[in-house]
Amino acid sequence: MTVEETDTSFNDVEYGSFFSFRPQKRRVTYHLDNKVGNYHYGDKHPMKPHRITIANHLVMGYGLHDKMNVYSPRKATFNEMASFHREDYLDFLQKITPDDAETYADTFQKFNIGADCPIFDGVYEFSQRSAGASLDASRKLTQGQTDIAINWSGGLHHAKRAEASGFCYVNDIVLAILNMLRYFPRVLYIDIDIHHGDGVQQAFYESDRVLTVSFHKYNGDFFPATGNFDENGIKGGKYFAMNVPLDDGIGDDQYTSLYKSIIEPTINTFQPSAIVLQCGADSLGYDRLGVFNLSIRAHGECVKFTKSFNIPMLVVGGGGYTLRNVARAWCYETSICVDEPVPSQLPKDTSYYEFFSPDYTLHPKLITKIENKNSPKMLEDLRIRALEQLRYLGSAPSVQLQQIPPDLTGHLDEEDDRLNDEFLDKVLDVRVHG
Repeated sequence: MTVEETDTSFNDVEYGSFFSFRPQKRRVTYHLDNKVGNYHYGDKHPMKPHRITIANHLVMGYGLHDKMNVYSPRKATFNEMASFHREDYLDFLQKITPDDAETYADTFQKFNIGADCPIFDGVYEFSQRSAGASLDASRKLTQGQTDIAINWSGGLHHAKRAEASGFCYVNDIVLAILNMLRYFPRVLYIDIDIHHGDGVQQAFYESDRVLTVSFHKYNGDFFPATGNFDENGIKGGKYFAMNVPLDDGIGDDQYTSLYKSIIEPTINTFQPSAIVLQCGADSLGYDRLGVFNLSIRAHGECVKFTKSFNIPMLVVGGGGYTLRNVARAWCYETSICVDEPVPSQLPKDTSYYEFFSPDYTLHPKLITKIENKNSPKMLEDLRIRALEQLRYLGSAPSVQLQQIPPDLTGHLDEEDDRLNDEFLDKVLDVRVHG
């Protein structure tokens, strides 16, 4: 294949194409479906896919797309999504529309459709685009074509095998990790969304090949009401789920210090072959649904620290409901991934410049803060619990891999599907139903 350098804008890219190859400090790929931001959950719904479009325009405004290899991925196929999700659930998403929703009303409860997870025009295609980008990113990582792969439209960590949950319909993270496990012996999943990464934890709750670590707000009631420290895996996956339950108002220094003190020994102990980092931006201060006091700089510090281990990494989005701050955070974290410092003053030629008034900066000041209920003793206790859990892991588990298929870009074959289904049928639902 001949690769030509180009200045093509995001909007002019054909699906499945590759554009913009330039030398860079680290090999970084950016997986962008430029139509994924066009979907609409509803006027009053807090989830706005348009935030991805705004983030992409900031990335372009700063010229960061010139520092990466940018791909326009194809949509995930039914069979690819069925490597985790149940086929009757995917059939439902594929068929239903707002116009004929009443016809399927009897199945809404079965698939957890409601106010949080409404039926909107193109819900299945939206899920295909989000999942397709994460799968494309995972393929580039497994083929050794990149060091860091970014998909800001991904990170939909609440979706279960046959249920929508928390604004999420298809779990692109689980799909990507399943694909990565065909090549990488061990995958570390880290989640800095304010909500517990329950869907990913549940999918790998019996596995010692995936260690899930989630930093989140927890009080037994805050959605999804899971993620206490005693949820640590079962059977072969015992101690391979780690939860760091936090209270309201945690700030920059506390959060980044705790993050580093847990993630470093976790990486040293588990020795992951690859990392998936979910960068939900609802853990930022001022988020519409959040209760933390994190700045964009501190949120990005978690990305920078994780990147410093030089382990192949998939970076995905997630929550985030104050649109301008979501776009700022993901743009800033893109700059971290490509090792390109950017000024705080936003580029004036970006299409959404006026959207960031009155300060027009990448790092707005957090003036009003939520009361911090995280005492130093509480955070130290969490750190100690995490380190004690790591002791039970001993050393990194050894893994025997089957022969790696010569073409990882194709679909999983029937045998892989069967084995995945057998494994996932054993997963227990550890959610708390109120």
